[in-house]
Amino acid sequence: MLEVMKELMKSKDTCVLATVSGNEPHCSLMSYAVDEDCREIYMMTLRNTRKFENLIANPAVSLLVDTREQDSPENRPHTKALTINGRFERIESEEGKERIRGRLLERHPHLKSFAESPETEFFLIRAKSFQLLDGITDASFVSLD
Repeated sequence: MLEVMKELMKSKDTCVLATVSGNEPHCSLMSYAVDEDCREIYMMTLRNTRKFENLIANPAVSLLVDTREQDSPENRPHTKALTINGRFERIESEEGKERIRGRLLERHPHLKSFAESPETEFFLIRAKSFQLLDGITDASFVSLD
């Protein structure tokens, strides 16, 4: 089942990132890229955003990757939804930033000007677990710890 989860991660390129500060959750639609093992999810954001403030304050996050856009209304009972729980890691080294920039631009060339902004912060989410809901009731959970 882990391979099915990884293939879903690799086949998509946007997700919902859920962060929290205090008792206030916040969701953001994000572009992403992954490493070969899908344990690292690469993203970028502007530093002056609520999501970045939340990530700095609380590194625990959840991501949602799903197939709803490819499912017609009559096929919605077969939609797959993958929840990834993980931890935010800020990238400090220039080498690390360049590596992540390259992975993101390979997947999202339309984000070139955003990636080149001096206000852009590159980061990764280190996956801790995957939970796949395949249809309405079929769920699988994999811990990566």
